[in-house]
Amino acid sequence: MGLRIGDIAPDFEIDTTEGSINFHDWAKGSWVFFFSHPADYTPVCTTEMGRTAQLADEFAKRKVKPLGLSTDTVEAHKGWINDINETQNTQVEFPIVADKDKKVAKLYEMIHPGESETATVRSVFIIDPNHKIRLTMTYPMSVGRNFAEILRVIDALQTGDKHGIACPADWELGGDVIIPPTVSSEDAQKKFPQGFKTVKPYLRYTSVKDED
Repeated sequence: MGLRIGDIAPDFEIDTTEGSINFHDWAKGSWVFFFSHPADYTPVCTTEMGRTAQLADEFAKRKVKPLGLSTDTVEAHKGWINDINETQNTQVEFPIVADKDKKVAKLYEMIHPGESETATVRSVFIIDPNHKIRLTMTYPMSVGRNFAEILRVIDALQTGDKHGIACPADWELGGDVIIPPTVSSEDAQKKFPQGFKTVKPYLRYTSVKDED
């Protein structure tokens, strides 16, 4: 059975482009955007690695550490990074795991035999500071990830944790949020003094601010 939301992300020790890491020690106190790509020196992966690097400031302000992975070697990763930096006009500074023995790929079930017996698909794990898996997504090899959605869901998770709310469909940072049905109207009045709108007893909207 695969990893599920709410599970503790498995720990591992492995070589990366930034040296050997113990995953839990490296991630301690931070959110993690852990993602796999099929192979170095391939076109879609080059754009994805470049986009991750371009968004370094966006990840940093959310206290998120990106961590890439493929089954290539450290040497291959480092050579490819030069191509990424050149073609994507950026600087890759986050570590990329060299999972040549497929140890971590198997641990996180990143290899889907229907796509490839040896290369990882485009898996995404959003992991919180307690090492808990909060979101999983899997893209096929031929489709690059939507990084606006990755940032959006990190915002949603962090906003939910901070304010005890849920986020509606297509929610974006700054938009109205939903008061969970488990919060009584009496408690909602205390918790959300800014007020809320009741559409149905189970559907109540309110607003929150980052500085609240």
